[in-house]
Amino acid sequence: MSKRQSTSSRNETAPQNKISEIAENEINEVVEMKCGIEIHQQLNTGKLFCRCPSILRSNPPHFTIKRKLHVVAGESGAVDIAAKHEAGKEMTFVYECYKDNTCLVEMDEEPPHEMDKEALKIVIQIALLLNCEILPLTQIMRKTVIDGSNTSGFQRTALIARKGYIETASGRVGIDSICLEEDAARIIRSDEKENIRVFRLDRLGIPLVEIATAPDIKTPEQAKEVALHIGEVLRASNVKRGIGTIRQDVNVSAGVNGKWGARIEIKGVQEPALIEKAIIKEIERQKEMIAEGKSTGEVRKANEDGSTNFLRPLPGAARMYPETDLPILRISREEINEAKKSLPKLKSEMRGELSRAGLSPEFIKLIIENNKLAELQELLRVYQNPNLIAKLLVLWPSEVSSKTGKDISNIEKMLTLDVLETILFAVKMGKISESNARESLVKIISGEDVKKALVFEKAEDLEEKIMKIVKEKPGLTKQAYMGLIMKETLRQ
Repeated sequence: MSKRQSTSSRNETAPQNKISEIAENEINEVVEMKCGIEIHQQLNTGKLFCRCPSILRSNPPHFTIKRKLHVVAGESGAVDIAAKHEAGKEMTFVYECYKDNTCLVEMDEEPPHEMDKEALKIVIQIALLLNCEILPLTQIMRKTVIDGSNTSGFQRTALIARKGYIETASGRVGIDSICLEEDAARIIRSDEKENIRVFRLDRLGIPLVEIATAPDIKTPEQAKEVALHIGEVLRASNVKRGIGTIRQDVNVSAGVNGKWGARIEIKGVQEPALIEKAIIKEIERQKEMIAEGKSTGEVRKANEDGSTNFLRPLPGAARMYPETDLPILRISREEINEAKKSLPKLKSEMRGELSRAGLSPEFIKLIIENNKLAELQELLRVYQNPNLIAKLLVLWPSEVSSKTGKDISNIEKMLTLDVLETILFAVKMGKISESNARESLVKIISGEDVKKALVFEKAEDLEEKIMKIVKEKPGLTKQAYMGLIMKETLRQ
């Protein structure tokens, strides 16, 4: 059941991958690498095993509890080395709690509730986008974690899908597993001298999707490409956004002249540019370890310059054992089909569709960046002019905001789909011209009633006004007449 076991278990079949950046100046030295990526992303739902909201708090806690955690054997009967390492510290843990998003489940005083259905649906969709096989039956597992980040001493996790893949410029990279698990409590303060750590339980239980690739990545550049592709899939899905909502780790093994070092898990490789630097520096470090015969599996933390520091021994399968408070998780064909109906589209797919619909490249970029694809598709049912719709959605509101100083979010609240549909329907029926659509939008933003904003003078009435201006002020230049005409018509 161990998600990470697959990366370390393939050391005996080393791929023939040369890291030229490292070995180019070293005669007769063949340097190879095997690499896999793990990404943890929070989902935008309530908590996974209770119905508390997933909201992070900044105000003082309503109450606190204290705990000591003890290591237990995993399913194999052995105690995990990483858990044993933490147990030796004999820490006391203090947990900050809130009445409105901390319940007895987080405090480990009540059994977990049924898994959140929306979170499961999102993970199924992510699995489909990554070409995975979804398991019809799966056992929710407990993963021993006694660093204090879980009040129970374990994290609940379920393997949802496996055997997927990503196509890259350098070949296919497998997706070993996609799991749905609960996030940990967040650390607030740690005092190693007093053997105390303070955690906040607002984050504990927020659903996480964990995506683990196979160790098929051949170069640092390919690792970055894989991370960017998975990131695109996640951004298209219903996930949380912002700092702290995503965590990215890299597993690396180096080989020198056919002699392979142990797998190293590098934590906190958040930025794509850091992935390449961290891998290159880690391979250099492992080369030295292999030469000295000191290569051991461990977890290390990434620094900004790509170097790493030791955190703890590498965990293994010994920390996994079944969750006894929850039944076998069943994923039906109906649930998979339902997830397919609302399957999100990737940006690369959206660009192709928008281009075929006749939208200009500039507007394609604006529509995607402003997340207005759904609105565009809805409004195309009213009037088949994607570029005019794009102007209504993303161009003219921004122009008005810049010129008037009005907040763009308030402008967008005023321009509901109903309002935009009314403008487009008026264009379609010939009540106003496409050139009038912009003026109608500006009038509405200025506070005018929608129906009044769609009333424009008839051509014959406008011609009569122009003739009147010419008779009253003969001999003016063309530009002067245009100014007077515009002033008169805009005043109306």
